[in-house]
Amino acid sequence: MHFEPPVIVGTHENPAAAVVWLHGLGADGYDFEPIVPQLSITHRERVRFIFPHANVQPVTLNGGMSCRSWFDIRTLSDPNSEDVAGMHETNLYVHQLIDQQIEAGIKSEKIFLVGFSQGGVMALFSGLLYDKPLGGIMGLSTLLGGSIELEHQRNPANQQTPIFLAHGQQDEVLPFAFGLHSYEVLKSWGYHVEWREYIMGHHLCPQEINDISQFLNHKI
Repeated sequence: MHFEPPVIVGTHENPAAAVVWLHGLGADGYDFEPIVPQLSITHRERVRFIFPHANVQPVTLNGGMSCRSWFDIRTLSDPNSEDVAGMHETNLYVHQLIDQQIEAGIKSEKIFLVGFSQGGVMALFSGLLYDKPLGGIMGLSTLLGGSIELEHQRNPANQQTPIFLAHGQQDEVLPFAFGLHSYEVLKSWGYHVEWREYIMGHHLCPQEINDISQFLNHKI
């Protein structure tokens, strides 16, 4: 599957770390580009931020209308109906983006996968399947998709990788319970998960941005 070139912030010739940040349903790679200056990352000039664009495709939950989507969403209530094939197609692309950063000289342990909403589903899915240890995986206002498959196919390379999950208590798109359940499942699988919840809807808030900054700064 062909994807448009991602938005890249940070042009240092020898970056020390990379952050691949996946947007939510209907958005694009420019959606979170403005957040970079807000993160107060130490030595930010040495961090490359990569914001990919999902392809435009019909989305069942969107009445079949087309929008940028990492995979089809048929329902939010039945894990057995998930578009795992679509998730795997995007997974190949996400792994390719990570591989490109490794080829550019960045250690896998200094590469971070971040995703919001549907992008968070892919960050978790791709991160847990990747065959080299990553620096961290962050899922924002999201859920653990493909859990039936991940339970048996997740790669031990990222068993010790720190995971950051954050969710709004008033989320009107992906209920708070989805995020909390995902946290509990990941904990039951033995992952090191940092959980944060905020009084907000389906978006980011200043305290969350600060917590994201702290998570990245601690590990970059």
